[in-house]
Amino acid sequence: MTLFLDKPGDEGLPGRERLLAMIAVMTSTTMAVFDGSMVNIALPQIARALDVTAAEAIWVANGYLLSAAMTLAIFAALAAHIGFRRLFAAGLGLFTLASLGCALSQSLETLVAMRILQGIGGAATLSIAPAILRSVFPNRLLGRILGMNALLIASSTAIAPVLGGTLLATLSWQWLFAINLPLGILALRFTLRVIPAATSALRGPFDTPGALLSALMLGSVVMASSARTGLTALSYGFVGLAAGALFVLRQRQALQPLMPLTLFASPRFSLAALTSLASFVSQGMTFVALPFLFQSVYGYSALTSALLFTAWPVGIMLVAPHAGRLADRYAPSLIATVGLCLFAVGLILLARLPHNPPVWDVSLRSLICGIGFGCFQSPNNKEMMANASREHSGYASGVLAIMRTFGQCLGAALLGGILALYAPSGNVEQEAFAVRLGLGLAAGATLLAILFSLSRIRQISASPL
Repeated sequence: MTLFLDKPGDEGLPGRERLLAMIAVMTSTTMAVFDGSMVNIALPQIARALDVTAAEAIWVANGYLLSAAMTLAIFAALAAHIGFRRLFAAGLGLFTLASLGCALSQSLETLVAMRILQGIGGAATLSIAPAILRSVFPNRLLGRILGMNALLIASSTAIAPVLGGTLLATLSWQWLFAINLPLGILALRFTLRVIPAATSALRGPFDTPGALLSALMLGSVVMASSARTGLTALSYGFVGLAAGALFVLRQRQALQPLMPLTLFASPRFSLAALTSLASFVSQGMTFVALPFLFQSVYGYSALTSALLFTAWPVGIMLVAPHAGRLADRYAPSLIATVGLCLFAVGLILLARLPHNPPVWDVSLRSLICGIGFGCFQSPNNKEMMANASREHSGYASGVLAIMRTFGQCLGAALLGGILALYAPSGNVEQEAFAVRLGLGLAAGATLLAILFSLSRIRQISASPL
């Protein structure tokens, strides 16, 4: 392949080492994506196996997302101080060991603790994976390899539910985590062998207060959204607001801030970030709600549920490349808004599913959601990156990842709170009501994202030519 042919003047690594580095990065990325998608399908089975409620089982998914969201910004900044190889190897090793801990877990508490460690390890690798590819490949191949990485994420998202359903139908939920062991060992070996250290020139102190405040702020917001009582929600909300205010103050004073606030000086960047956050809250709620709807309410098997779920990422794969090309010719905010409208229609259709729908009907409604989200995501990502200065492109990439992960985590937590409030005993009728309510709220969050996106269009119309 031309990706591994050397030419005079090439930056990065030689061809063979380039191949091994790509395998290490893409294997770790695949593991992280698989873990998120497969575990959602397994939540009903895990709840039954560990004899816990649906609301409690959601923390198997949410613990991973929460710890990842709280630490993504920290690791993105930390890489500039300690180097790529050291951080990537540490994160990959932690993820692999935590996967073993998940497979051996005999209680919900242990499983959630291991998932939290998995999320920390996954954040360490995902936060710097694009930067590693950029340091490994020459500039003439950068667009191609980053495109391959994006396609890998979309393909893994589509394949993961089917693979998870197959494993659940033939083996047990523990194997969803055990398959990470050989993959993690292989990726770690290649990481230590070929990935460059790439230590930055940053020699100043790491913004430890900013890191702690950002983690406290994000974590408190998620905990407030999943609280079962109003007093608990207010307490977490107050902590989150206080930590957020102190974080902003710290970023203004720090010599090397964790997240430069000048990044948000562009209104279009900030609106694109808010649009992304609201849309991923919707996706996070729906991705957790659908497995319970399919298995607990409709009585489908894990494999059938996985096949039904696959229509969504397939829709994204079909549309996203074309949406990206259209965003090069037309206003990305306009294309993203059209995608969000279609996404909202799909969510409303899912929330209004009949009691015993045929398989084709469920798949069609999920496909509409996937097509809408695929039409939205690529143009919105471009809008974010294009409205950040070149020197802040790395931070902008980090904000994009945080909006995605934090939004999914917040959405899953909100659904967990709904299940705890309306289906505390695990009754099928109660779960059906709670899931449909969650899907309705997901559609509401998408409408909020549409409002944010429309604000960008108005700004374009009002800007001077």
